[in-house]
Amino acid sequence: MSPRTRLAVAAVAVLASSAAVISAHAGSGPAGARAVADSVTQSKVDPDAVLPAATTPTPAWAGYARKPNILMITSDDLAVGDLAYMPHIRRLLQNQGVTFTNAVAPTPICVPARASLLSGQYAHNHGARTISGPHGGYRAFNERRTLPVALRRAGYDTLFSGKFLNGYGQHGSLHDVPRGWTDWRGTVDPSTYLFYSPTINHNGRLTTYHRYTTSVMSEQANDMLRRNRRKHHRWFMWVNYVAPHFGGPWESGDPTRIYRNTPAGNVKTTVPAPRDRGRYAGKRLPRLPYYFTVPTGAPRHSAARLHHWTKKERKALRIAYDQRLEAARGVDRAVASQIRVLRRTHQLKNTIVIFGGDNGYTTGGHNINGKLWQYDEVLRIPLVMRGPGIPQGTKVATAVTNPDIATTILAAAGATPLRPQDGVNILPWLRAPTQDRVVPIEGWQVYNGNRKLYTGVRTARWTYVRYRRGGEELYDRRSDPYELHSLAEKPAYRSQLKQLRALTRTYRDCRGASCPKAFYRA
Repeated sequence: MSPRTRLAVAAVAVLASSAAVISAHAGSGPAGARAVADSVTQSKVDPDAVLPAATTPTPAWAGYARKPNILMITSDDLAVGDLAYMPHIRRLLQNQGVTFTNAVAPTPICVPARASLLSGQYAHNHGARTISGPHGGYRAFNERRTLPVALRRAGYDTLFSGKFLNGYGQHGSLHDVPRGWTDWRGTVDPSTYLFYSPTINHNGRLTTYHRYTTSVMSEQANDMLRRNRRKHHRWFMWVNYVAPHFGGPWESGDPTRIYRNTPAGNVKTTVPAPRDRGRYAGKRLPRLPYYFTVPTGAPRHSAARLHHWTKKERKALRIAYDQRLEAARGVDRAVASQIRVLRRTHQLKNTIVIFGGDNGYTTGGHNINGKLWQYDEVLRIPLVMRGPGIPQGTKVATAVTNPDIATTILAAAGATPLRPQDGVNILPWLRAPTQDRVVPIEGWQVYNGNRKLYTGVRTARWTYVRYRRGGEELYDRRSDPYELHSLAEKPAYRSQLKQLRALTRTYRDCRGASCPKAFYRA
């Protein structure tokens, strides 16, 4: 038994008089993964156990006799609450499929989140830990053995439209066509963030469009979906809309103009489609208890202590929030157009459609404007799935992660993964009772990715992180869903803290089979 696993066992094993001593061996491979799961098994009578007593066997899943088409649509920086303002997605996807209420981006910032969708791996394994620098952006991601490469080997056409990884098109990559794609239509940076003049690399040829970018990306996707080849050859498509991510041009009603030369002027905004501008003007920020709040017991280096928002800055955030909802309306219509094309070309019945955000987002929750940190409103992503074999009009509370989405797509396609998969196939669990599981969470410095900002774990009930610069936060989301009171310094929670520390040590460097794969009846 390794020293690290011995610590994990000591932290979480409850030894009743009738129970045998729990032993485990931490290592790679299925045996190591099973042993890690065993090391967190608890006595059924232990009220302080972080995880339930027994693991749940994976339900039977037969796979697809007829391989489905797969359409994955993501919306950059879309928040869970934004779905309430997207009526087409509610009608066409949520009502016709599954809504995941506990979907999580383990590293909740642009590039790491999307690289997980391409790899089935956590950020510490795929290597694109942040948005730029030596460990971030397009240049940091190894394009070999990715999801599209594996799907092409399995006989799929692979199609892309929209925003790729940050930095694509820069530093000598202007004419790159990433590996594995049969039809590539990606926007090149920095034009990606110019909402009325995106430049698209169309299989190596550059074209600038002077129309609203969501419409351009949607038109490119629909053009590919209408091709005659789609009717006779299975395909995978990823459409990644840049909205509601911030971008330009800045307009008269934006904080940049209204509050010029003040801190409030630094609040960046997105650009809604012309028909949506002003639709939500004056709408208030959500009235939730965690807005502009520092949790009690939060340590000195807590993310919630990084900024104090003035009254003027809060007004700027309200404008940014309004425009995010307006921009999401454009994405909503675009997604509806993809469903319409699939229906008219008789492809919808055999197409799995996955819609979601890459990472969560907040405009003021826990004093944060943005993403990256470990709070619930940032970790959780909107995620909906419909298609053959998918239950209709249901909600699934079992956690699902970005790496799981990639692993699930590979399983649905019958494709062989080309990398060790940190994720799991979620399809067998769609009709099962709600499950608990361990999700490692981690974040790195934004502009170089050399050092971790925090590491931790999340379960159905608990969120735990330790900051690199010192201090811990622990939340019981069952009794404190808004994460207002950190329990890390509370003696009554010493047992849970010890268990979660051990889980963090065990899984922070996991890879493939040594990552947490066990499910527990919630």
